[in-house]
Amino acid sequence: MNAQAFLDLYEDGKQSLPGAVQARDLAAALLRTSGLPTRRMEQWKYTDLRLLTALTLGDAPDTVDAAMLLDNLGLAEAGLADTSRLVFVNGRFESSLSRLDEGLDIEIGVSMGPLARPERDGMVALNTMLTKDGARIHVGPGIDAGRVLLVCLGRNDAEPAVLTQPRFAVLLEEGARLSLLEIAHGDGLYVNNPVLEIELRARAHLAHVLLQDEGARALHFSTVYTSVDTAASYDSFTLALGARLARHEVHARLAGRGGTVHVNGAQLLGDRQHADLTSVIAHDAPGCISRQTVKNVLSGHARGVFQGKIVVDRIAQKTDGYQMNQALLLSETAEIDSKPELEIYADDVKCSHGATAGALDEEQLFYLRSRGVPADTARAILVRAFLDDALALIEDAPVRALLDAALDRSWSGSTP
Repeated sequence: MNAQAFLDLYEDGKQSLPGAVQARDLAAALLRTSGLPTRRMEQWKYTDLRLLTALTLGDAPDTVDAAMLLDNLGLAEAGLADTSRLVFVNGRFESSLSRLDEGLDIEIGVSMGPLARPERDGMVALNTMLTKDGARIHVGPGIDAGRVLLVCLGRNDAEPAVLTQPRFAVLLEEGARLSLLEIAHGDGLYVNNPVLEIELRARAHLAHVLLQDEGARALHFSTVYTSVDTAASYDSFTLALGARLARHEVHARLAGRGGTVHVNGAQLLGDRQHADLTSVIAHDAPGCISRQTVKNVLSGHARGVFQGKIVVDRIAQKTDGYQMNQALLLSETAEIDSKPELEIYADDVKCSHGATAGALDEEQLFYLRSRGVPADTARAILVRAFLDDALALIEDAPVRALLDAALDRSWSGSTP
């Protein structure tokens, strides 16, 4: 479907869409003028949306065995079965699978904040125009809200494809804390295009982990907008395992003195998967810190993309920014496109970036083989050691255990 087809969907059904008519009309105007992103746009240079535009979209099935999908995640094994969770199935809130703590301030329904302006990106405009459901999480001043799971399940066993576009917002007041585990998982032919807006006020802290473990035929596009105020911190990690085509985009703005942003991640891809992790970290206040470490393991004909940009405003003196992208290529046909960038307008900063790519260390393989370790096992040990360095950045032990298990399942099905 091209942009016009999505516009037709909007015109045919906009009377039944909840609220925010003005924002939806602005998003439609953008798509009408600019269309969907293409590789002619610098920020989409390495990711082609032809798989999306070739799809025919239809309505979600009336009945879906979503409980089985939820069970597949292994929440109980990781010690997360009793954690508060919001579950969305094909883009709609599913109360029967959700667990809401009465002490949490959560509003179900579409909530569009001021951060994710649709004119910035066609995929955000698409979400704004057609989103049908979502949730808003609000944590009051000084409150530690613990851990919340945000689970998006997709299921569609037959053609045409299903489009799901939930919209989420998180607001942490001054001194508030929250650990947010976001999971995207499913089976069959569907497109998941969520948008998450995050506002962190002074001294607030959000730990945000995304497990992208979509079905093998699925397409995944997620966009996060984060505003970080004085001495607040946004600590994020993304593990990309699933989907035929995926892109996770993070826009983080350090808006107050002494803020901190971490945008870390790992990608394990095989076959003909394509996954893109793109970030823009804007230092708009002095004395802020940003860190980004992304590791990729690519086999088969997989293609990984890392685009990381740090922009330092003129007033953002004493900025400390760092980026590193490392790729492990397990086959001659795997490919990594890495583009770390620095755009600096201040003169008293400490910023650096780098990228490396290579194969497994033959000496390390030989060492393990010489001690009786089978070739496949030796290879798996080295790959896991490479990725474990990335997962060690996750401080929440049950969340890390869940990602470890997902990584094990994904690796067992990978091919060189």
